[in-house]
Amino acid sequence: MKKKKADYSHLSASQPIGIFDSGVGGLTVAKEIKRLLPNEDLIYFGDTKHLPYGEKSREAIVGYSTKITQFLLDKNCKAIVVACNSATANALHEVQDLVAERVPVIDVINPVAEKVAYEIHNNVGVIATKATVNSGLYKKSIRKHNKFIKVDELATPLLVPAIEEGFKNHPITHSIIYNYLSNNKLKNIETLILGCTHYPLLIDEIKQYYGNRVRVIDSPNIVAHQLKMILDKHHLLNEEPHQPTYHFYLSDITKNFEKTSKKFFGKAIDLELKVL
Repeated sequence: MKKKKADYSHLSASQPIGIFDSGVGGLTVAKEIKRLLPNEDLIYFGDTKHLPYGEKSREAIVGYSTKITQFLLDKNCKAIVVACNSATANALHEVQDLVAERVPVIDVINPVAEKVAYEIHNNVGVIATKATVNSGLYKKSIRKHNKFIKVDELATPLLVPAIEEGFKNHPITHSIIYNYLSNNKLKNIETLILGCTHYPLLIDEIKQYYGNRVRVIDSPNIVAHQLKMILDKHHLLNEEPHQPTYHFYLSDITKNFEKTSKKFFGKAIDLELKVL
């Protein structure tokens, strides 16, 4: 049966884009969206009270993700970006069912998997949370497009807490990175996917470990381009030059989120506490 073409004619280009993650990681995606789409208003929800999602059960992740999605729909968002790999791997179908094609939903796994599958990659490594690795979604998604690619996934659960505690460019993260990346599972990889939106915050340290031996994929950039393509296709790009607004809602206001959001979005950032 031919899939029905999505109809978003009820939406307006002036509506904001909704983005959510368990914490600061989704800011790497939000930053790229801000850079690529400078006229778009953004509403970001960081579920800092429940992070890390990667250590939670599937049922819990589905519960958090659907509540946040409903909140963003209530905020009149014209698109939902699931800027969390664990939420994508465990709750994407439930989010899509809730949205019911009222707005486009963009996730952080499928656009990356598709791009990697159609480029020249043979041995691909994925580092991600336990919830993402246990889902096997990266391997399934990549091999759906190209069955000849070898994909090895490694759970790296200590990285998100280290990032959320602000241990960037720190001996602690250097040690964690070295221990994970030297794992035999990643021994022969040519390409590494950072399968958690937190991990690009450590991309320089990860690249330093590999030198020029391994290509590290810039997932936030791929996701932002996918969003732009979808909005453009449905005539939902806001091309009206104006001063965009950025609203940040958190389920628990943390010092590290304050620091990171100011770094990415400037000093005039208001964080609003919202417990769903």
